[in-house]
Amino acid sequence: MNVSQTDFYTALRAPDKPLPSELKDAKGQTAGRRFNVYRNNVATSLMDALESGFPVIARLLGEQNFRNIARDFQWNAPPSSPLMMHYGNGFPEYLDEHPALARFPYLGDVARLELALRQAYHAADSTAIDPSLLQHPDLLNARFGFAPSVQLISSRWPILSVWRFNTQGGSAKPQAQAEHVLITRPEFDPIPENIAKGDAALIRSLMKDESLSEALTAAQEAEPEHDFSRILSRLLAGLAITHIRIKVDLT
Repeated sequence: MNVSQTDFYTALRAPDKPLPSELKDAKGQTAGRRFNVYRNNVATSLMDALESGFPVIARLLGEQNFRNIARDFQWNAPPSSPLMMHYGNGFPEYLDEHPALARFPYLGDVARLELALRQAYHAADSTAIDPSLLQHPDLLNARFGFAPSVQLISSRWPILSVWRFNTQGGSAKPQAQAEHVLITRPEFDPIPENIAKGDAALIRSLMKDESLSEALTAAQEAEPEHDFSRILSRLLAGLAITHIRIKVDLT
């Protein structure tokens, strides 16, 4: 086979285009049939990886519909990492923009939740702070650091309820309402929890490296009766806070 890597890669991703004429087998004959088998195996592996990574989306769409969507996606979005556990980072946006799925606008955010759970599971380990550090007299000026596993997703759709309904037997049928989901990983498996709008605003502000004072203002704007102790308890229980910075790092 005397063909450039670029031509080989292009042919691998373009099943509707002819193979490069230089693509030959060991006997010097056109390698069309063998290459098509290889190309099909690659496509199938990527579709399987998507189905494994987004099982709720696969269930919501149905097997054949999901395979059709996944086939189109993998031709246009090749892996950026050899680790298939990371494949599918652009899948939520693909679902958002797919014209055939316009009637199901919640699918993209459900996929974002599944992706966030996967990212939280594979995130690096970290060590949580000593809660006594929260007694610092200048805490309002503090900036918080979070564990790599911490994820926050806000949606106008009941994404966690949809996820639970399709993964946990006996879960309540989702109601049409916005949901804000905090994901922590205090032990081995990620834990998704619905949190209040004000809690989400506070965490989002802290994730932008804003001070606690600024984050509390954002929380109160989103939820006038916001209770900081409520979300702080959840963050501590989830081992989510890894450092507090007030002029110098407190570890």
